[in-house]
Amino acid sequence: MKKSLLILLSLLLTACQSSPTTDYDPKVNFGAMKTFALLSPPQTTDPLSSERIRTSVEQSLLAKGFSESATPDFKVTWAFETGSKPSGSGLSIGLGSGSWGRSGGVSLGTSVGIPLGGDKLYQLIQIDVLSSGADKLLWRGSDGFEFSEGGDDKADATQATVDKILALFPPK
Repeated sequence: MKKSLLILLSLLLTACQSSPTTDYDPKVNFGAMKTFALLSPPQTTDPLSSERIRTSVEQSLLAKGFSESATPDFKVTWAFETGSKPSGSGLSIGLGSGSWGRSGGVSLGTSVGIPLGGDKLYQLIQIDVLSSGADKLLWRGSDGFEFSEGGDDKADATQATVDKILALFPPK
């Protein structure tokens, strides 16, 4: 019973997590790329988030064995969007059956969730890998996360999200 509960809990947790999406040019030899340079994204109204993403991208690429260079094999830039989305609510329907002694029964129930606490904040991060010469898009990855406040929690969520995205770079 405990094992079944643990498996169910694991499935529920993974179902709530997002998965990064990527796209890339299949003609590019990503295996030959060893060095990178970070490009500043366009002006933003949220410089704290932009700096967190820049730091996370740099740390993640260095951890993967790439090195920064003034004459890079590829350039990296990023964009992000912060917004709100409604808290989870909706209609749930449950069906159950059971027995007690010689009697059996079936039950059907519904519940309607009422959102408490308002909307949740969500940040979507997009990372672009560009060619070193013509700034041609070679690879793009994106993912997002929910957060309630800035600070250390948001910095940790940013790093985790960037790591999930760049775990898929280079494509195999």
